Amino acid sequence: MAHSSPYASLTRTRASRVAGLVALGLAVLLLVLPAFASRGLIQDLFFILTMLTLAQFWNLLAGYGGLVSIGQQAFVGIGAYALFGTVILAGIDPVPALLLSGLAALLLAIPTAYFAFRLQGAYFAISTWVIAEVVRLSVAQWKSVGGGTGTSLPRSATGSMWFTQAIETLFDVRSAAARDILAYWLAVLLAVATIGGLYWLLRTRRGLALAAVRDTMDAARSVGVDAGRMKWLVFLVSAFGTGLTGGLIYLQKARISPDAAFSVTDWTAYVIFIVVIGGIGTIEGPIIGIIVFYALQTLLADYGSWYLMVLGLIGIAVMLFAPRGLWGLFSDRTGIELFPVRRRLTGGLLSHPHHPESKDHG
Repeated sequence: MAHSSPYASLTRTRASRVAGLVALGLAVLLLVLPAFASRGLIQDLFFILTMLTLAQFWNLLAGYGGLVSIGQQAFVGIGAYALFGTVILAGIDPVPALLLSGLAALLLAIPTAYFAFRLQGAYFAISTWVIAEVVRLSVAQWKSVGGGTGTSLPRSATGSMWFTQAIETLFDVRSAAARDILAYWLAVLLAVATIGGLYWLLRTRRGLALAAVRDTMDAARSVGVDAGRMKWLVFLVSAFGTGLTGGLIYLQKARISPDAAFSVTDWTAYVIFIVVIGGIGTIEGPIIGIIVFYALQTLLADYGSWYLMVLGLIGIAVMLFAPRGLWGLFSDRTGIELFPVRRRLTGGLLSHPHHPESKDHG
C-alpha cells in the first residue's frame, strides 16, 4: 500500500500569486494600449519590451548558466540579416520570416559554442566578442543586402505585411503606424513568452540542474548533472531568442547596416547594464533594470558622452554597494520574490510555525 509523503516542495508565495494576477492584467493592458496610446508611446514601449527580452536571455546565459558572453550582438545581427535576406531574396513576408531569424542565430550558436566552450572565464567572454566581429565583417561583404552600407526592406514587403491592413482598418491609422502597432504586439507576445518560459524552465528539474552547474560545476557533476549538456541548452536557447528579438527590432526599423546590427554597445553593453543594475540571476532584475535604463536614457541622452559616463558610474556604484542589483537589495531586505524559484519544504513538523527549520530552503 502506497503512502503519500507528509512533506511537499513548494515554490509559490503569496507575493508571487499577487504578482501573477498583476502581470496578467498588465499583459492585457499592453495588448489593448494601441487603441488609445500615441504612436510615440507605442515606439517607446517597443524599445522597452525588446531590450527587456534581450536582457532576460543574457540573464539566462550569465545569471543562471554562468556563461558571461560579450558577443550577443552576433545573434542580434545575424537574426536581423536573416530576416532581410529572406524578405529581399526569397520574397517571404517579414512576419513568418521572423522564425528564420531565430533559426539563423541558432545555427550560428552551434559552431560558436563548439569553439567558445573550450575556453573559460574571461577567455570565453572575449572569444564570443571575437566571433561576433568575424560575423560582422563577413556580413559586410554580403552585397545582396547592401554590403557595408546596409539596405532597407522593400516597400512592397512592408506595405503588404501580414495583419497590417487589418490594423489600419481597426485603428484607422496609416500603414507606417500599423507596422509599429504590429511590431509592438509581437514584442509584447515575445516578452511575455520569454519571461513565462524562463520561469517555467527554472522551476523544473533542468532549472535545478542549471543552478547547480552555475554554482559549482564539479559538485553538480558529482550528483549526476550533465554540465556540458546544460551549457549547450542555455547557450542555444539564448541564441535563438536573441536572434528572434534582433529580427523583430529590425523589422520595426525597416533599415539595417552591419555596424548598427552588430553594435556591441547597443546589444551587449546596454543589456549587461540592465541586468547588472536590476539584479543578475533573477527574473525581476531585468524588469527593474530596463525601467532604470529607460529613465536614464530619457534624462541623459542629450548629454552625449556624459550619458555613457554616468551609466558606467551608476553601474560601478551598484556593483559596489548592491552586488545583487537593485532587486536583490530589495528582496534581501523584504524577503519578497515575485518569481520565486527556490524550493520550500512544507508539511509534517516543518509546517509548524515554531519549528526551527520551517523557513525557506533554497
